[in-house]
Amino acid sequence: MTKSITQDNQNDNQISASIRKFFIRFHLSSALKAANAYKAKGIPIIEIYQYLFLLIFSNRSMYMSMLTGRNAPTFAKDTVYRFMKMVHINWIRFTTVLCSRIIRDAILPLNNKDRVNVLIIDDSMFERNRSKKVELLAKVYDHAKHAYRYGFRMLTLGWSDGSTFLPVNSVLLTSEKKEKRINEAEVLDKRTAGYKRRNLSMTKGTKAMLELLKSAKAASIPAKYVLFDSWFTSPSTIHAVKEIGYDVVGMVKKTPKMFFRYNGNDISLPEIYKQNKKRRGKSRFLLSVMVDVIKDGKAIPAKVVYVRNKNNRKEYLCIISTDTTIDEDEIIRIYGKRWDIEVFFKICKSYLRLSKECNSLSYDAMTAHVAVVFTRYMMLSVENRESKDERSLGELFLYFSDELSDITWIQAFQVMLQMFSKLLSNDCELSGDKISELTDAFINTIPSALKERLKVA
Repeated sequence: MTKSITQDNQNDNQISASIRKFFIRFHLSSALKAANAYKAKGIPIIEIYQYLFLLIFSNRSMYMSMLTGRNAPTFAKDTVYRFMKMVHINWIRFTTVLCSRIIRDAILPLNNKDRVNVLIIDDSMFERNRSKKVELLAKVYDHAKHAYRYGFRMLTLGWSDGSTFLPVNSVLLTSEKKEKRINEAEVLDKRTAGYKRRNLSMTKGTKAMLELLKSAKAASIPAKYVLFDSWFTSPSTIHAVKEIGYDVVGMVKKTPKMFFRYNGNDISLPEIYKQNKKRRGKSRFLLSVMVDVIKDGKAIPAKVVYVRNKNNRKEYLCIISTDTTIDEDEIIRIYGKRWDIEVFFKICKSYLRLSKECNSLSYDAMTAHVAVVFTRYMMLSVENRESKDERSLGELFLYFSDELSDITWIQAFQVMLQMFSKLLSNDCELSGDKISELTDAFINTIPSALKERLKVA
């Protein structure tokens, strides 16, 4: 009996069945290899990545797990740091390949063929306010708090079918203006992925957005529309996205400086609104007009829908669509899917410790951390989509954390049994066979659920 109880020095870093299934089902090892993440010798890359993935669910930092010995890895912390700082790993390719596999194998078989799939572009603040030596750190304007912060703009491309959201790829944008950057980039070989992502981080958000879209197109991620808010919508952006092969559905700024061709004249959206009679009553939209989006003499036909602002009924919002075959209600419905990416940012910051778990000064390490957080969210999304209950992603996160905690409790229970057996052998005149008989009798009286977990362990 005593031989079946795990010893004190046994590594208690155990993985729940759902997490193990996710890694095997979507072949994370080959996805890492496709992103040039592999080693000729030493600790396999997948083991290091798996350890980083599980940190958040064990409710311990890497430092505390190694200090206490709970869920401690078989390798040193320097191995983890070297992995995260690898300059030849293409993290954009990794998350894009993994997302493509999940969509193909887990999401599309559950969907109707007529369902509209979209790509969503947005950015969120990646704060490093307490840092001064972070590579490429910059003063970035936070539109949510209306103040400048130290950190990066995390430009993210996501995929949604209206029910499930998956992050595709991202880039941490610093300022394109040198005077706003606190620190400059490390000097690297121009052939490495690290050099290319640093260059991408110093470009404008609209240009970086196109690179993310091209990666998604190369991975054959199924989507017809690209959604973004007024920050990214301009005639040049609309033309560039259309050239890649997507239609645009986006919010447009009501500015007198942006012109569209209407009835042969180049005029602004507010002026078009003034020239037309609005719909009355409780209509979902106020006005719908056909315009041409002009760039370098080329014209793209588009439909502009004026929608009443629910927060201020005297104001209106403008939504543009380059797909003129769909009606106004469908344009509004499709644009409503953009909200999924706001939920994604909230979950990542509230539960998955985005920008708080990684304190490295390396730009490569921060990029690797974002990829790990994206992978965690993908697993929660798949579990949420395929489970029969209606739990939110936050509840699912707590479920996985509790599951790992329960396993650790079983380990502690086994240690208590060992101490009990040792106490009987030292202080009581009982033979080894009698102690095993008493232990077996005790095990047989405990609930079946605990008994099964002890047998597995």
